[in-house]
Amino acid sequence: MFSIIQAAGWPIWPLLLASVIALALIVERFLSLKRSKVLPARLYEEALAAAQQRRATPEVVNTLEQNSPLGRVLAAGLRHVVLQPHTSRDAAKDVVEEAGRVVAHELERYLNALGTIASVAPLMGLLGTVIGMIEIFGNQGGTGTSPEQLAHGISVALYNTAFGLIVAIPALIFWRYFRRRVDDYVAELEFRATSFLDAILPQRRA
Repeated sequence: MFSIIQAAGWPIWPLLLASVIALALIVERFLSLKRSKVLPARLYEEALAAAQQRRATPEVVNTLEQNSPLGRVLAAGLRHVVLQPHTSRDAAKDVVEEAGRVVAHELERYLNALGTIASVAPLMGLLGTVIGMIEIFGNQGGTGTSPEQLAHGISVALYNTAFGLIVAIPALIFWRYFRRRVDDYVAELEFRATSFLDAILPQRRA
């Protein structure tokens, strides 16, 4: 493997760096986007019980906010209702939506970087191949090269393109996977937030 990297030349080193970054981002997103971390089981029921039983003290709300993305969204609405008991549902909804936008942005963290690697890696590989081809034909000079040597040089130059695709394909697959997971989480967060407001502000329901 190391001999292939050496033969491919310096253009393959940026691809190696991109592959390491992509792998780190994939692992980080897998850990951060676990359902148990984003939408913990029974958290909604616990927040609803605290609101309906008037146990939503500042300590309870702060604990809820630090629990998870769902907790931050519910805590925003709960804190608003506690501080302003006569608030309208529309006002509470605005507060929850603002918190939801912040949470959605956090869930999307690093996805742009992963998508960029998926898009750029094939181009980086192609650039390495083009540079390799230029060097091959430039080094021939007027002496000529045997077909075997030329074929070997071309195959070495193509290592960059192959490695670029090896990096890009998994990065693109995981980017799409995480993108869909985030979209699903955001939709469920919106549903839970709406249900929460309907439950704690039934008399002000639009």
